[in-house]
Amino acid sequence: MEPIRIDKWLWAARFYKTRSLARQVVQAGKVSVDGQRCKPSKTITVGQIVKAPRGHDIYEVEVLGLSENRLSAPLAQELYRETADSAARREKEVELRKMNALYNPHPDHKPDKKERRELIRFKNR
Repeated sequence: MEPIRIDKWLWAARFYKTRSLARQVVQAGKVSVDGQRCKPSKTITVGQIVKAPRGHDIYEVEVLGLSENRLSAPLAQELYRETADSAARREKEVELRKMNALYNPHPDHKPDKKERRELIRFKNR
């Protein structure tokens, strides 16, 4: 198989919705291949380890296949395998986010006009 650009692969593997978004994330230095930051034109091959953010989580995956075309979700998942450390770390972070939500309760209703004015007055003291 021929090597493929990292931004194309991330898009084809459905890490990002558009190729330009994948390119921006790689340019920002948030994606690394085999432990080193890369440019969007970096070519990857089967067997390399790619670390990329997706939402709140950072995925560390091993490349199992290459594709220049965007595939359906089940086929796209066959292009990579997440490492065991990455999966464990993501699950732990999900639990921490859930626990943190307990400490930041949301109010039952939106503040009305009087309550908004009181909040503004309190903040501007």
